[in-house]
Order: sequence, then C-alpha cells, then structure tokens
Amino acid sequence: MGRCLQLATQAPASGDVPVGGVVVSADGVVLGEGFNTRERDAAPSGHAELNALAAAAAAMGSWRLDGCSLFVTLEPCTMCAGAISQTRIATVVFGAWDKKAGAAGSVFDVLREPRLNHWVEIQPGVRAEECGQLLKEFFAGRREGTA
Repeated sequence: MGRCLQLATQAPASGDVPVGGVVVSADGVVLGEGFNTRERDAAPSGHAELNALAAAAAAMGSWRLDGCSLFVTLEPCTMCAGAISQTRIATVVFGAWDKKAGAAGSVFDVLREPRLNHWVEIQPGVRAEECGQLLKEFFAGRREGTA
C-alpha cells in the first residue's frame, strides 16, 4: 500500500484525484502500477485500477490475471470493479472506503456479486487513515482553489 500512496501523489499534478494502484502476482512480483489520469489524458477510463490492470496484462501478455492481487488506495468504483472481475484478480486490498461510488461493499458489491461468474476476495481498510487523508487534503485544496 505504501507504493500505492506514492503513486497517488503523482495524480494531482494534472488535476486528478490522488488514487494509486499496484497489481502483484501470486509470488509477490509487481506486474503493473497506475494512478488516476482522467484529467491528464482526457480519458473517462483513466482510473488508477484500470491503468494498473492494463500494465499488468501487458507484462503478463494476457488479460487474465489469475491469482494476482490489486492494491489500491480507494475502494474501486463500479467500472473498475467490473474490470477487476473480468481479469480474474483474486484479491483486492484497498485503503479508504468510497461511500459515494464504491463497488466493493459500500454502495454496491460488484466484486462479490453472487450472480457473476467470478468473485473477488476483498481486504478493506489497509492504511485507511493515510489513504483517506490524501483524498481529504486534495478536495480541501479544490474547495480553497489551491489544487
């Protein structure tokens, strides 16, 4: 999660929300990293999770990321949760809950939806205070006009 927090700090330079993600193989090898790039790239899908998943898939040479884990500073949204499920990620470890758009248990629970063909184990709340503080500072700055 420490690396995710480092990655998250890169996003605000272009006006993006500070979220960072890392995909790790079952044997602990980092396969892909990402941070939010929606504003920078004018891309609606520029979420940290999707960027990390794309990098990991490229490294693996396959869209299937069986047995891998995704670490991310914020609970995934529905778009990201759908992609996570499709890649067959085994576990998602996240920091802060997203009570407005989260899809790993707070608003929706896409990752453990029994009607889908793949379920993902979740481990929420890892370094939640640090992850949440990064977001609070970013949005406080936006309200003050400094970010």
